[in-house]
Amino acid sequence: MSPLIEVEGRRLALSNLDKVLYPGTGFTKGEMLHHYATTADPLLAHLKDRPVSFLRFPDGVEGQRFITKNPPPGTPDWVRTAEVPHSEGGQMQVVIQDLATLMWAANLVTEFHTPQWRDGSAGQADRLVLDLDPGAPATVVDCCEVALWLRERLADDGLDAYVKSSGAKGLHLLVALRPTPSAEVTAYAKRLAIAAERALPRRVTHRMTRSLRPGKVFVDFSQNAAAKTTATPYTLRAQPTPTVSAPLTWDEITSCTNPSDLTTEAEDLTSRLERYGDLLAPLLDQDQAGTVP
Repeated sequence: MSPLIEVEGRRLALSNLDKVLYPGTGFTKGEMLHHYATTADPLLAHLKDRPVSFLRFPDGVEGQRFITKNPPPGTPDWVRTAEVPHSEGGQMQVVIQDLATLMWAANLVTEFHTPQWRDGSAGQADRLVLDLDPGAPATVVDCCEVALWLRERLADDGLDAYVKSSGAKGLHLLVALRPTPSAEVTAYAKRLAIAAERALPRRVTHRMTRSLRPGKVFVDFSQNAAAKTTATPYTLRAQPTPTVSAPLTWDEITSCTNPSDLTTEAEDLTSRLERYGDLLAPLLDQDQAGTVP
């Protein structure tokens, strides 16, 4: 029988807590739920008002993975949902606003992915994201060089960049914006990617074509499109080990010499939060938001 717990007045049945989700480390579903519970404050701040897409892997990282956008069958009636514009009409998606909803969603075994805009302002981005994805034999070390170049380029435009690991191979650069049409943000992000390629031609490509990417860092600007999403800060990722998309300091980027330097697993996150707090908190302050030139 699944244990019942009460979270903020909501009763939740948590299932299969001993199931191993990451065979390489023995990390269990119970440990996943613990991760989301203990990082709830900053995670909820970055999930707030953003419709969620779930990348689910209920049988662990070696099992089937699938993306769900609509609320799954059995979604409690107290879970907030929002209608999201879609090419074929509106569709409903979950919006995680509180700890009870977070724990209900975590029990589905999921990564959280969110757009750069908020419910009620679809297509009006309040964040810019650049996804730096290394093509082997390039690694996140190469991404760091590109990230530092982009940080300076953004600063030239009066924009402050923040950085997190993707939780997979690369990095995400994030910038707080005053609400701006997603198409304009995408166009600006593309200009940045092209400029990075021109400045670092041996290191960077802005094109998605797979044949162009080995040994280079692909600066993916497309996640700024209104229909696209990016891994939410603090989400676990379905990787061989329980890595987290974790905020990083620029000092860590500058000093990185090995990919392991920037790998954050679930067990590391509590100490990082105690040391740094939420390094991405400035993204939540509209007073610090910039304007796309």
